[in-house]
Amino acid sequence: MSDKAIRKIVIVGGGTAGWMTAAPLALKLGPTCEIVLVESPEIGTVGVGESTLPTITYYNHALGIDSGEFVRRTKATFKLGIDFVDWGHLGNRFFHGFGDYGPPIENRPAFMAWQRLARDVKDLPPYEEWSLTATMAHANRFVPPHGEAQSPTNAYSYAFQFDAGLYALYLREYATARGVQRIEGTVGEVEQHPETGFITAVKLADGRRVEGDLFVDCTGFRGLLIEGVYQAGYEDWSAMLPCNSAQAVPSALADVKTPYTRSTAKSAGWQWRIPLQHRNGNGHVYCDGFMSDEEAGRVLLDGLDTAPLDTPRQLRFTTGRRRKSWIKNCVAIGLSSGFLEPLESTSINIIELAVGWLVQFFPDRDCSPELADEFNRLVTQRYEYVRDFIVLHYKLTSRTDSEFWRYCAAMPVSDALQHQIDMFRATGHVAIYDLQGFQVDSHAAIMLGNGLRPERCDQIIERMDPRSLLEHFQKVHATIRQVVGAMPDHGAFLAQVAGTARVA
Repeated sequence: MSDKAIRKIVIVGGGTAGWMTAAPLALKLGPTCEIVLVESPEIGTVGVGESTLPTITYYNHALGIDSGEFVRRTKATFKLGIDFVDWGHLGNRFFHGFGDYGPPIENRPAFMAWQRLARDVKDLPPYEEWSLTATMAHANRFVPPHGEAQSPTNAYSYAFQFDAGLYALYLREYATARGVQRIEGTVGEVEQHPETGFITAVKLADGRRVEGDLFVDCTGFRGLLIEGVYQAGYEDWSAMLPCNSAQAVPSALADVKTPYTRSTAKSAGWQWRIPLQHRNGNGHVYCDGFMSDEEAGRVLLDGLDTAPLDTPRQLRFTTGRRRKSWIKNCVAIGLSSGFLEPLESTSINIIELAVGWLVQFFPDRDCSPELADEFNRLVTQRYEYVRDFIVLHYKLTSRTDSEFWRYCAAMPVSDALQHQIDMFRATGHVAIYDLQGFQVDSHAAIMLGNGLRPERCDQIIERMDPRSLLEHFQKVHATIRQVVGAMPDHGAFLAQVAGTARVA
């Protein structure tokens, strides 16, 4: 081991971000590096992110976590996507699933062929009926992908909906069992090297000092180290994502545990509903410039499916990101790095990626600025790509029933997003900037779901015989119905897994 190797990592802040950082570092570094996590029981966590993307399964697998135990310990349910209600226009409903709309045709996404047929075939079923995930969700069926790689039973992905607080506790057990030292305390001061400016220690309110070589800031919105010490700066995206407030409340267990998250658009934002094994998670994301907190609370409670179990908890935020997430020997992960509203369940995914990049570019005690630059470049891109995807949901609205939605329809967006919208409208194609993020079918789900229809069909698809296309779609439709019909009910499968089984 190099004489400049990192000997001690100090993670400041617990919660989901802190323990999701500690667990893989403990696994990778083992006894070669001391890892300490400092958290204060007096400082609460945001804890609204209970819905995830399919990448969470890879994160858990990399840690060697038993999936059945994970489901039991975190009160998880399975997630096939998001059900959108009243987005685009009142009365509208569409599904963004973790899958496509059938196998590609002429190396084009299948929805392009549906567009071609919909122009000429009367009473053609909606495009979502060629989505396996949407059909499963609507039927409330679930089983993990299985069988051959090209089989319809393997043509989708899934994520989880879970209690983020229980997940953090579960990872805390995992990390401490692998040597991570947990210290309870509140940071009062931060000490720096007088010449390099590197952080050398954090001093707790009771006088204890915790020295380290590398410091990870997981202190949430405060950014105690990245902002409090290094004044990284914050890029405010409120002009494109005006929601700046949320109220969250749990409600009673629903009779039916749906394998999806629901997002219902409201007059000044949207409301989430996340079914767990022991309760429903609910929240109302809104802009306090268009709706008072009192009214927002009423909207939230009026929109619950089940009885509330508490009073709504108020949250404030400013959408955006730190201008730099890695400065000197300090790396910000989680809310200390940036915040995007949970519309597409991306917050935990960004933590996963940031931790992965920290492991990939793990430094020595000199903390090469080139490594920091590359980490910052990747984090910046990720936030910007996700930002644009979320903005897309708002920008395409045709709602005029409130000042909020009129603002969203007229607001400026990034050049990259405007190009994606213009290209889809003109040709049906989607420009993809992020090859590791939301892909063509995800963008199509949001654009088609909000009512955006291409003005022209793809020219290769246009030349195909519509009769053969229709025959192909009829076969796909029949296969999907057959496959879904053979699947168990989501609640029944979940009960089996939560009891004894291991998930595939």
